[in-house]
Amino acid sequence: MRTSFTPEQLRDPTIARANRILRSCVHCGLCTATCPTYQVLGDELDSPRGRIYLIKDMLESGRPADAATVTHIDRCLSCLACMSTCPSGVDYMHLIGQARVHVERTWRRPWHDRALRWLLARVIPHPGRFRLALLGAKIARPFASWIPDARLRAMIAMAPRQVPPVSRNDDAQVFPARGARRMRVALLTGCAQKALNTDINDATIRLLRRLGCEVVVAWGMGCCGALAHHMGRVEESHAQAAHNIAAWMAEKRGGGLDAIVINTSGCGTTVKDYGHMFGDGPLAADAAEVAGLALDVSELLVRLDLPEGAPRGLRIAYHAACSLQHGQQVKEAPKDLLRRAGFEVVEPADSHLCCGSAGTYNLLQPVLSAELRRRKVATLEAKAPQVIAAGNIGCIVQIGAGTAVPVVHMVELLDWATGGPKPRALQDGALV
Repeated sequence: MRTSFTPEQLRDPTIARANRILRSCVHCGLCTATCPTYQVLGDELDSPRGRIYLIKDMLESGRPADAATVTHIDRCLSCLACMSTCPSGVDYMHLIGQARVHVERTWRRPWHDRALRWLLARVIPHPGRFRLALLGAKIARPFASWIPDARLRAMIAMAPRQVPPVSRNDDAQVFPARGARRMRVALLTGCAQKALNTDINDATIRLLRRLGCEVVVAWGMGCCGALAHHMGRVEESHAQAAHNIAAWMAEKRGGGLDAIVINTSGCGTTVKDYGHMFGDGPLAADAAEVAGLALDVSELLVRLDLPEGAPRGLRIAYHAACSLQHGQQVKEAPKDLLRRAGFEVVEPADSHLCCGSAGTYNLLQPVLSAELRRRKVATLEAKAPQVIAAGNIGCIVQIGAGTAVPVVHMVELLDWATGGPKPRALQDGALV
């Protein structure tokens, strides 16, 4: 793609990076075949190629964002399926991230949009506040049909029927390995996950300890910064990331760390990008070191050689979270682990397409999100599974709201298969 940035513009490192990304695009359009919003809307401007043109025009002209451009950028899920498809290696992830920062700094949204985004950024990254919000949503559920804003109705619908009690396993502490210690790992406990489903971290800790890991929940660790980052709130996201970098580097320098394990793939994609986020600034070296230590839980379990289990007679439909298969290019490990543990694993048609969760997308774009969920659930249920497994809390909540089939985190099944308790979501059914 030809660009026409001025020499003065290119002296800005962020513009120079955008220019390199834009020039790598060859207009081939293969990205449109795997873009969920283009599949639903059929609008070129709601495809990666169309958004790239909009971003190019906005940045080259140096103009503030306008309403039309913001609409199409906001509709992007950041699922990154386009990056898996692109033959030219266009770094769409960082380009759309830069566009969102430009929008946040130059476009004044209507007051109700600003208020909603402010609320999300102030509540979801803080488990205590989020837990209170979920309790409030439970109380509001009977009155949801009277609320005119579809986004507020989506927030109320997201709340679980029962908010789980706080798990003390999420407190800062060290869990010793069972038997001989093979590795010392830090666990990112997440923020929304600690309020929505405490079983996931509990199962992760049990499983890793059983496989010889000393598990550290580092003091001072918090939100990875993904939520603020995807809303273009770069200062907030970098501040949250910096806290995590400090917490993990303190553990590494103290007792050593072999890995930072992440069981929420949306967070994993962000943590693995910390080196890029902090560029060549004062935190660059530590950020790059943390990014290099970050592993999805499935990547770590492959290294730990999960014991092979006997066939369990349970048919699992595996949903590949976009942040894992596209953002981190981890595709086979979760399925291989489930099969190794004794489960039958099936995959839905169009497994590359997003379920519509995408961080806060299901709250900010509820109509598009609901249609993507409908399509995803239909392809999953077509495989007649007894259980649906995923590796990301957002996907679990999103898909679970559209199906009666139990939806659990992959690590809960692996914990169960190696001696842990049966996942709570399966306990009321007749599953073995």
